[in-house]
Amino acid sequence: MIKIKKVIKILGPGLVTGASDDDPSGIATYSQAGARFGFTTLWTVPITFPLMAAIQGMCARIGIVTAQGLTVTLKKNYPRAILYLMLLFSIPAITLNIGADIQGMGAVAHMMLPKIPGFAFSIIFTGILMFVIIKYSYQKLSMILKWLCLSLLLYIVVPFMIRQDWGLIFKNTFVPTIQFNKEFLSILVAILGTTISPYLFFWQATMEAENVAHGKIIMVDKQVLTDVKNDVNIGMLLSSLVMFFIVLTAGSVLHKAGITQINTVDQAAKALEPLTGKLASVIFTIGIIGTGLLAIPVLAGSQSYMLSETFGWEKGLDKKFPQAKAFYITVIISLLVGLSLDFIGISPIQALVYTAVLYGITAPVLVAIIMHISNNKKIMKKFTNSKLSNFLGALTLLLMTAAAFALIYFQFK
Repeated sequence: MIKIKKVIKILGPGLVTGASDDDPSGIATYSQAGARFGFTTLWTVPITFPLMAAIQGMCARIGIVTAQGLTVTLKKNYPRAILYLMLLFSIPAITLNIGADIQGMGAVAHMMLPKIPGFAFSIIFTGILMFVIIKYSYQKLSMILKWLCLSLLLYIVVPFMIRQDWGLIFKNTFVPTIQFNKEFLSILVAILGTTISPYLFFWQATMEAENVAHGKIIMVDKQVLTDVKNDVNIGMLLSSLVMFFIVLTAGSVLHKAGITQINTVDQAAKALEPLTGKLASVIFTIGIIGTGLLAIPVLAGSQSYMLSETFGWEKGLDKKFPQAKAFYITVIISLLVGLSLDFIGISPIQALVYTAVLYGITAPVLVAIIMHISNNKKIMKKFTNSKLSNFLGALTLLLMTAAAFALIYFQFK
């Protein structure tokens, strides 16, 4: 009981970051993987988990040691051109991601209550998110986000509602299968880009810095770093488990039924109903809404912190609107622009494609910079990377670079 209480106590930014990685657009990607290829992409989960944990762990350590967000560290120690290039690609990508998530939430809510149009739900969800982000302090918002993480557990339930071939599942989880064709390689690139997303790097570092600013971390020592590492690892493990069970659900239900083309989250939820019953569909749908409410504040917040830290605006989720007007106006604009995508004809799938390309370009550069910062004794003092962190970081950089070239190649082929 004491150990459980201790684990709960250390949970914070790492848990929220990991949980927000499984946003509606991520769920759509995992559903596509399972529906199209069955269990054959399950092996990506044990491979991506340590890579996610390593990079997010570095970002967390940067935030704690420097007591600053990643943007400020970039601004102080690297050429401004690098920072502005990151913003040039990251801001549109995050906005498109927000738009795709809002549309996904609206679509599944409409599916549950068909008399109300999807765009009406999208407007309602946007209004709720705007109110909560502006109204509540950082402490209250972080507590709300931590509770929303529970919605992810719904996805772990669904596969156990039907009969499974656990021997085959185990084999596909630990014995990689690769099909050398455009469709399969494209889904591998999409999975990698979805699990290791640049906006999470900025959010992780900034939230750890916020904890320092609020006195939650008074002195950086081995115990503090261990607690933060455990928080990140638990968050990334939760994210990976949810990914695993969504692929498993789509593979064991949709793929087996011959439903191999899933483009949106509402299509996945609809397709589940006649095959597994209303309950599984409802669970899947509620999970999508919960993850959207969790992920969008992280997306909008990370974007606002990036811009505020770049241009020296007052910032912080702990501040009232009049104290940080530019910060909150940026949040409002990002939500409204994301919402508007539904009305100007950009579909969630188009938004996801554009987002994937932009993230794919920035991710390798950011991973390289994060590794450089994490090994810079001038910045990190005695808290530089371990050999294991450097190995996993180098492997992540290699895979993300390969994914970036593959992504660009697939777009123009």
